[in-house]
Amino acid sequence: MTNDGTDDKRLFLLDAYALIFRGYYALIKNPRINSQGMDTSAIMGFTNSLFDVIRREKPEYLAVAFDKEGSAERTELYADYKANRDETPEAIKIAVPYIQQILKAMHIPIIEEAGIEADDLIGTLSKQAEKEGFTVYMVTPDKDYAQLVSDNIYMYRPARMGNGIEIWGIPEVQKKFEVDRPEQVIDYLGMMGDASDNIPGLPGVGDKTAKKFIKAYGSMEGLYENLDQLKGKMKEKVEANRELGFLSKQLATIKLDCPVQFNASKYTLDDPDVEKVHEIFDELEFRRAKETLAKIFAPDNVPGVNYKEDNKKTPSDNSTSSSSGQFDLFSTPGSGTAAEADATGRNTLSTTDHLYQIVQPGMGQNYLFRP
Repeated sequence: MTNDGTDDKRLFLLDAYALIFRGYYALIKNPRINSQGMDTSAIMGFTNSLFDVIRREKPEYLAVAFDKEGSAERTELYADYKANRDETPEAIKIAVPYIQQILKAMHIPIIEEAGIEADDLIGTLSKQAEKEGFTVYMVTPDKDYAQLVSDNIYMYRPARMGNGIEIWGIPEVQKKFEVDRPEQVIDYLGMMGDASDNIPGLPGVGDKTAKKFIKAYGSMEGLYENLDQLKGKMKEKVEANRELGFLSKQLATIKLDCPVQFNASKYTLDDPDVEKVHEIFDELEFRRAKETLAKIFAPDNVPGVNYKEDNKKTPSDNSTSSSSGQFDLFSTPGSGTAAEADATGRNTLSTTDHLYQIVQPGMGQNYLFRP
């Protein structure tokens, strides 16, 4: 595709549902409805995130992981796992088949296994690829992935609210969670719980207390080995909920032994089937998405466009704010990024020329504002 053929051993793994949900809710106040009355916000949000990663990073290897039927293992351990979640919005249910069609037409590998969550698939593949000398970027806003970060595995957090992408390596995880090692994020989540996944955690233990316990005892196991150092109600709560604490840690642990196998040749980002992609975009009425596709995969055929920058950049070299002209999915809808105009075909404030004039008080104002 856009790669120059050099030995680029960077693998990008996208968490589909994390990006789909985030894209949908980013546009919730200004949904994208086509002429058929279909809400295409989730499809547009995901597609633009995908295009943004490819355009910024020009990866040689990329795949997208989907949840399929939830986590059978975690639900068996804890029946209320994720039970607090609202019904999936209809627009997202409709979006997923279209997104998978787009990925297939673009020849992008889809990873899914019944009863296994995307984070477990990505965790397993990341560790396998690392052993084969790859640098892995997990494209997701989900903080749970921080436990997987290593010298060669990074979190690639999409832009949001006008800020640029964030790359989390070991130093960023240490600072964010106040841990010595990324794997201690598991203990942190086990202690304080995770409301989004309905992981209970230890009663009375929140963010600050969990970080305090990690600093003092290092792990859930270390905490229970030092119960004599706790006092009062906190000691009573922690002591009484040992089983719940270790269950929560188990629920928060991303699996690294899923039945998937990394094969670099199957994860190569190939050129898309342009005709099929265009057919899908036409149906969805993504008017300018075809041009965006051409800019990414065939820049020589787009007058005035040259996206063949240095292929060996690391994502941190591109970690900039939306002022760089790159698509910012999570800025205020309609705020005028170039990629939004590309995808929708609509002009925005920043893509339209304006003429400003000062109107002097008196007759000028009366003329301008008269009925």
